[in-house]
Amino acid sequence: MSLENIRDDEVDIVIGALHSDLTTFMNEWKPMFCRFHLIIVKDPDLKEELRIPDGFNLNVYTKSDIDQVVGSSTSILFSGYSCRYFGYLVSQKKYIISMDDDCVPARDNKGFLVDAIAQHIYNLSTPATPFFFNTLYDPFREGADFVRGYPFSLRSGVQCALSCGLWLNLADYDAPTQALKPEQRNSLYVDAVMTVPATAMLPISGINVAFNREVLGPALIPALRLAGEGKLRWETMEDIWCGMCVKFVCDHLRLGVKTGLPYVWRNDRGNAIESLKKEWEGVKLMEEVVPFFQSVRLPASAATAEDCIVELAKAVKERLGAVDPVFTRAAGAMLDWVKLWKSVGSDASLLRA
Repeated sequence: MSLENIRDDEVDIVIGALHSDLTTFMNEWKPMFCRFHLIIVKDPDLKEELRIPDGFNLNVYTKSDIDQVVGSSTSILFSGYSCRYFGYLVSQKKYIISMDDDCVPARDNKGFLVDAIAQHIYNLSTPATPFFFNTLYDPFREGADFVRGYPFSLRSGVQCALSCGLWLNLADYDAPTQALKPEQRNSLYVDAVMTVPATAMLPISGINVAFNREVLGPALIPALRLAGEGKLRWETMEDIWCGMCVKFVCDHLRLGVKTGLPYVWRNDRGNAIESLKKEWEGVKLMEEVVPFFQSVRLPASAATAEDCIVELAKAVKERLGAVDPVFTRAAGAMLDWVKLWKSVGSDASLLRA
């Protein structure tokens, strides 16, 4: 498979704004952001006006924009971290890179700033190898190659549709783990990228992720919401569910997913003990979710991301709906999301250049 040439004008950087003052965040990222168009989506529940420094090419979307585009006839909610999905919805670019407003550029083991944007673009522009694991990680990185015994018939790889970055400082533990290890932070910078093997499941986070919107966009869905859904990372399951769904779709469509580089630095936020009260419901639900994704299969007729989400929603309702009503609501939200994606994409008046 040939390498893709991704142009700057094919990329949108989507930022979910949960804080009103974005000055420090934007200035820290300016060397990496300045060449690209930005979509900033303000959390609909945030009352203060956003403070954004000059010098960026951007569009800002607020609650009034969300209401105009989405209306009230859908189960999709864009509050809290889910506001980033509105940016995915209204983007007109082929690729999206998503960064949260509590992250700043990380430094590598030599002390140099990491250009997370460039690394995500590189990950998406080079093939993934999901069907045979390469023990030297990504064979398309400079200085690497395929190991002895790797089948030549698989060396061309497949299109990489999703790049999942990591972060330093505040590791992505669940609330029980963080509550037991309140002082533990991630300081280990591993200079590696790898393809996640086919059929392996993983959660993803919109904190630091990039994807091909044209082929995969509708599969990134804000569908599963807990009864006590909060606005902190320990209080939500929407990105965990999204990750399970999007990886399942990638496997079905024979698309690749990479994880590892790039890193960002994530600032501390939230209280794990308090959040545990809200997240515990999601921790228990995962014991139902994993067997479902291990056993569910889609028909060969599901040839696009939209098709896959529609078929997956049917299976979720049929097989998980009786387990917990949260799954019935998630199935309905998945179908609403596909309808919304199609309607917004076909109505140019709802979009900005």
